Amino acid sequence: MRLPHLLRFFALSLMLSLVAACVTTPPRDAASAPLTFIVVRHAEKATDDKENPSLSTEGLARAEALAQRLRGVPLAAAFATEFRRTQQTAQPAATAHGLVVEAYYARGPAADIAAQWKQKHRAGTVLVVGHSNTVPDLVAALCGCVAAPMDETEYDRVSIVRVHADRPATLEVQRYGAPTAR
Repeated sequence: MRLPHLLRFFALSLMLSLVAACVTTPPRDAASAPLTFIVVRHAEKATDDKENPSLSTEGLARAEALAQRLRGVPLAAAFATEFRRTQQTAQPAATAHGLVVEAYYARGPAADIAAQWKQKHRAGTVLVVGHSNTVPDLVAALCGCVAAPMDETEYDRVSIVRVHADRPATLEVQRYGAPTAR
């Protein structure tokens, strides 16, 4: 009579162990993680072409500094305007993450561009490279806040916009690479 009880106990223990082994921690809801935009102005430009200049030596160094700064950040996408200087600024970071830089139309309405990016990317981190006259409007459209104007000589500002599902977006401004005049 002891054997049936022992057998039932063993079977019950085995089933509970199997059920416990199948229980896992639920995956983190992607919607609860913020969508992060890292927005920068293109790096220093050369004087090789008035209409569509390349990056200068300093600019190429700044683009590499940006890539180094973002090396531990899992980028989901990289956007830059159609101009050579923005593409060259984004390229080292995009390449390091196995991404292709996607071009966007710099003269489009910032609110429309921001809405498209937010629709396309629900979570993750997105690099955006623009111009001194477009970055503040893009940042403002992404965060729904006021962004400071950008001087023509300012190249080291990094605007980090975190878009949250459950609260207003936040803006953090940092610096990267060699300091520039302001």
